[in-house]
Amino acid sequence: MSFFSYLFWPRPPVVGYDNLKMQIVLLFCLGVVVSSFVIKRWRKKQLNPVTRKLSRSWRVAALWFGLIGLVLAVSRAEDISYLSMRFWWVVWACVLALYLFVQVRTFRVRHYQKLPTEHYDDPREKYLPKRKKRK
Repeated sequence: MSFFSYLFWPRPPVVGYDNLKMQIVLLFCLGVVVSSFVIKRWRKKQLNPVTRKLSRSWRVAALWFGLIGLVLAVSRAEDISYLSMRFWWVVWACVLALYLFVQVRTFRVRHYQKLPTEHYDDPREKYLPKRKKRK
């Protein structure tokens, strides 16, 4: 029972901005937000349309996961009750893991690259025997 009270306690102890764990969490969430802009520029440079289609939601997802993480971290540092519960971090991490799992699996299954085909114009081809057409 103490695990559930630890997880769902509406006002956990305040962790200041000078705490190393808080700084790491803030830097990670800020890095995720910045990576959303990097993903946007990366997608524009992609020539493969399949890669562009499969990576369409990555930018928006990274932005939202980063912003929600920043809100959760700041609410913990500023002692905002119910938003600073540890349970929301568990939900955030589970949703992030599920999103990453689905995206990696989809990318592996649906990604392909068109290989260029070479066509040779052989002048002898019109004289070679061809397969008969069935009616």
